[in-house]
Amino acid sequence: MSDVETFDIALPHGITLSCRAAGERGGPTALLLHGFPEGAFIWDEVMQRVAPHARCVAPNLRGFERSSAPAAVEAYRARHLVADVAALIEQLGAPIDLLVAHDWGGAVAWNLAAQRPGLLKRLLIINSPHPATFLRELRDSAAQREASAYMNFLCRPDAAPLLAENDYARLWPFLTGMGGAAWLDEAVRERYRALWRQGLEGALNYYRASPLRPPLAADDPIHTLVLPCEAVTVRVPTTVLWGEGDTALPLALLDGLQAWVPELDVQRVPDATHWLIHERPARVAETMARLLPAGR
Repeated sequence: MSDVETFDIALPHGITLSCRAAGERGGPTALLLHGFPEGAFIWDEVMQRVAPHARCVAPNLRGFERSSAPAAVEAYRARHLVADVAALIEQLGAPIDLLVAHDWGGAVAWNLAAQRPGLLKRLLIINSPHPATFLRELRDSAAQREASAYMNFLCRPDAAPLLAENDYARLWPFLTGMGGAAWLDEAVRERYRALWRQGLEGALNYYRASPLRPPLAADDPIHTLVLPCEAVTVRVPTTVLWGEGDTALPLALLDGLQAWVPELDVQRVPDATHWLIHERPARVAETMARLLPAGR
């Protein structure tokens, strides 16, 4: 398999992203965005599998690993996260052929694709809810509010030290709590530990900065939040790959999605969970290869 390179990219607005990459330059380009509590390393096997077809670049998003981690919660609002990825794509050479995104990376990707569609040709989302369906379910579904209750814990000011206690005893269940995680061997655990040791505050600021979390009171901003259709409609051809065993993100989040994503292909994976990238890297790589120019 192709070697994975590591390097930093300095963006024009003062943010630096530490990146991982595989594949030769000059052909199709794929950008891969991770979520929480992950880092860019989760994409290594997928990138190595896709390297014969494309140049794959996986940045650590702001606040993660060695990437810039501003202290202010406001610095993690969606517009800043989108600006980072847009600037990265422009440096890589816009438009990129494929944007692949999971979890929080998906939240950024949905916004980017709606606001800056000229930066990408295709979008592949892996277990990450569209903002419109997520808002609907958080408001209307008790099941979604219960499934997302952990988000309010992550917003606590003392969340980082609590998560770090006793060898990250409160963090491992995020990875193991959907029926076990055979992929989480000691070598992978150590990669996560090495990531988390570099700091958790930046990652937690994604939750603190977002209005999309279960309401705690009648005056919670989510009750009056409006997402105009034109601001969240994605007209880029989009594939959604969804592990059906995701207990944090129930399947109802896929209901009605086509209203905001007209060119949509939903592929459900019944034997996978939220951690599909770890569980089914070959499936992810095969899907990417089909979406890239050389795969058509």
